[in-house]
Amino acid sequence: MPPRFMPRGPIEKPRDRRKVLLRLWSYIYAHKWMAFAAVLLTIGSNLLALLGPYLSGRAIDAIGLTKGGVDFPSVFFYCGLMVVFYAASSALSYILSILMIRLSQRIVFQMRQQVFDRLTLLPVRYFDQHQTGDIVSHLSYDIDTVNASLSNDLLQIAASAITVVGSLAMMIAISPMLVLVFAVTIPLSVLFTRYMIKKVRPLFHKRSVMLGELNGFVEEIISGQKTTKAYHQEATQTARFDKKNQAAVDAYYNADYYGAMTGPSVNFINNLSLAFISVFGALLFLLGRISIGDLSSFVLYSRRFSGPINEMANIVSELQSACAAAERVFDLMDQPTEPEDALDAAELSHVEGDVRMEHISFGYEPDKTIIHNLDLHAAPGQLTAIVGPTGAGKTTLINLLMRFYDPDQGCITLDSQDIRSITRRSLRRSYAMVLQDTWLFTGTIYENLAYGKQGATRADVEAAAKAARIHRYIMSLPEGYDTILDENGVNISQGQKQLLTIARAMLLDAKMLILDEATSNVDTRTEQQIQAAMRTLMKNKTCFVIAHRLSTIQNADNILVVRDGDIVEQGTHPALLEQGGFYASLYNSQFS
Repeated sequence: MPPRFMPRGPIEKPRDRRKVLLRLWSYIYAHKWMAFAAVLLTIGSNLLALLGPYLSGRAIDAIGLTKGGVDFPSVFFYCGLMVVFYAASSALSYILSILMIRLSQRIVFQMRQQVFDRLTLLPVRYFDQHQTGDIVSHLSYDIDTVNASLSNDLLQIAASAITVVGSLAMMIAISPMLVLVFAVTIPLSVLFTRYMIKKVRPLFHKRSVMLGELNGFVEEIISGQKTTKAYHQEATQTARFDKKNQAAVDAYYNADYYGAMTGPSVNFINNLSLAFISVFGALLFLLGRISIGDLSSFVLYSRRFSGPINEMANIVSELQSACAAAERVFDLMDQPTEPEDALDAAELSHVEGDVRMEHISFGYEPDKTIIHNLDLHAAPGQLTAIVGPTGAGKTTLINLLMRFYDPDQGCITLDSQDIRSITRRSLRRSYAMVLQDTWLFTGTIYENLAYGKQGATRADVEAAAKAARIHRYIMSLPEGYDTILDENGVNISQGQKQLLTIARAMLLDAKMLILDEATSNVDTRTEQQIQAAMRTLMKNKTCFVIAHRLSTIQNADNILVVRDGDIVEQGTHPALLEQGGFYASLYNSQFS
């Protein structure tokens, strides 16, 4: 079997943030008109809000510094304009929020669709080497993190940028001298923020990875819960979970701890600027260089100027998390798919089922060869059984026949054609396959049985079910063939699931059949019934059967005995027993 999980590389290695942002921008550009409308709304909303401090200053100047010198009409006029402008700004901001939610959802839909489409194109090798929970986290946690950033963080940054530029322009117009205060505080904020970005970014990448590993572990343990209880290993699994959970918590804590430092620190620097403005502004007022209204407006603009900088610092950690999540999503999207079929690859039409393996060598890893110089011939309509100890390479042979993997050396032919010159689709459709690990999806029994054959009629499905000795059980159910199966068929027994998958394979018109421990989950009597039915259905079909229970393959036309990647013996059951070799020892160990 292939190695299930591969070790990860260093987590904290430098990442290309610019490339990630450019790829995210490509998604936004695909909806450029919505994005353009969002930009206009952002500009309009923030410019209207920026008029408020100016109007406030005018209102304060209208009050005057002398008793009874209040210009009430002017005060009411400026205050009324403030209400109108702030109300309009809020309305535009609300419309903008709705627009950004719709835009982000469209982008997330497209991204999730692309990830799923990529998963369907990835080779079997990728799924052999990655945890299921980690893959699922790309579709759920990572994309949801990107969604939150697109709908909130990008909008916040755009609004903050407009507010900062607009506030700076208004402050320069009011008093260029007071603006010099920010020549000290802003560089401090920028330098500190850049330092924290470099420190926090790898921590958020590590956080994403730790969560993916935790999801993978949980998925693994839940699927094996019966085994855990059978071996009384609850405490052991709890301890393993606690260790991984602690690693994830530590990663979250470190990322959030350092990320949380940024906002308060920048806020402190910005509050220093307010103190300096108050002191120097008071001096300018005493010198008659600025009015009390302008000073009030300047203070309000300074808060609007420094506030967004503080807010941007606060969302730096969220942006780092989003970038790390986007990198993981894009890494999956960039995984190489199965190699394209050759340009002159042929579509199989009339399959005879003559299969040959010549001088095959193969290893899942370059430095570890599993199959060594193997030769195999399965004539049309012949039943070939493959037996041997665990890890001998039996399932690997099936992977090679189906072109889930290509051999490192040698050639596999079907009807005298190199299978590399045949399209994968037509090659795999030439096989019907029943695996030891059954797979049923949520849907009716009829839909599950007809899964591999388009246009299958009810009569076709029932005929296959009768041949697999499962029709009577199906009819005993309240809804018959319309009975809904739960996820992976958990509302029926393991043996019944196996019979359903066998019926599904029987329904296909394939000229070749692969059975990988297909009867391992049924009782001996049911197994004998299935064997008798399948012998009838397998006539004129080339069949490959992997079996540990040697009683099931005694009638095979040819038995291949695989050991350490080599075929050490082959022949019929009686001939192999007469040889008294490795097969005989396997058989006697089961029936002694």
